Amino acid sequence: MNHRQRFLGTRARSLAALVAGLLLLAGAPSAFPLSRDGASVAAGCVSTPVAYRAAWEAREVRCVAPSLFGTALTRGQTSLYPSGFRYAWAGSSTNLEQYLKLRARYGDQPAKVGIGVLSYVGYPGLDDWSTPTDLEVYTLPAGVRAQVPAFETWFRLLDEEFGTTGAYPLEAQRDLVVAYSQLDRGEDVVAAFEEVTGCRRDALLAGEAPSAEIGCDRSFLGALAAAGPSPYDGGDSRTCFANFQTRYRGHRDASALRGALFQCQDAGFLNTGVGLGYNTYANPFVCRPADRQSVRERYTGREFILPSAPFTALPSHVTIPLDLGTPGRRGFLHAGYC
Repeated sequence: MNHRQRFLGTRARSLAALVAGLLLLAGAPSAFPLSRDGASVAAGCVSTPVAYRAAWEAREVRCVAPSLFGTALTRGQTSLYPSGFRYAWAGSSTNLEQYLKLRARYGDQPAKVGIGVLSYVGYPGLDDWSTPTDLEVYTLPAGVRAQVPAFETWFRLLDEEFGTTGAYPLEAQRDLVVAYSQLDRGEDVVAAFEEVTGCRRDALLAGEAPSAEIGCDRSFLGALAAAGPSPYDGGDSRTCFANFQTRYRGHRDASALRGALFQCQDAGFLNTGVGLGYNTYANPFVCRPADRQSVRERYTGREFILPSAPFTALPSHVTIPLDLGTPGRRGFLHAGYC
């Protein structure tokens, strides 16, 4: 989701099975409808944004209907994602259920709730994060569909939108997926990003921007340059991808493709490419310090992509302010929440 900056073989069988299932899900034509009649929602589940906010305020732990989604965003924003982004990242109903558990458990320590939500989403740089941030809970218009943001999904969407024959070669797509699916035990998606792009893990986690100085390779940096400014810097996703398609002159390898997604659609170095969240910080629901949590334990909830839209276009939505506490005083990110 916002500001995000990544299993086969005998070395990671359980993660491989999970990834395979998610990749199959990503390619399923049914995807996930964002508007439902509620007939299949279990009795007692929160099924409207207003009801979700009431459960949040009452510190109740409730099941949440799959028609509800949540996106963390900068306070004052009037659309699901900043201006220029074609797609918004959205947390699933299962994420929203976890946020209610955080609120119930740590309501008297609000920074653990607010920062916990952002960590679960996949924000980097949270030790010093100071931007006022809210959680938007919403439903979307009938006919709009959420999709699992597997790499295959992205390249299919790009082919559909731009007719990009040859822009994203299948061989490069394969190499990208393989790099993210053959991690040794203990390696994570940041390691996959480093393998594909050359950008050093320690520098990325320290907040440094991609550059040759931190080891980023020519293909990755060339893709960033060809694509032009990201939507965060005044560009827009459509122009960004179109620029990459027509202006990039280097080898269209996995690194270049990863650069296009990084620059144009906020698929940062923590993005898993399989529809799960991930963070190197302590998982709020695992009672151990971050360095004693396994890679598997630091994967979080399900995430989706959907067309970004102004709030005025949504059937219903509520804004929940997140209390982030004081920057620099979030030792629980490393020491653990409990």
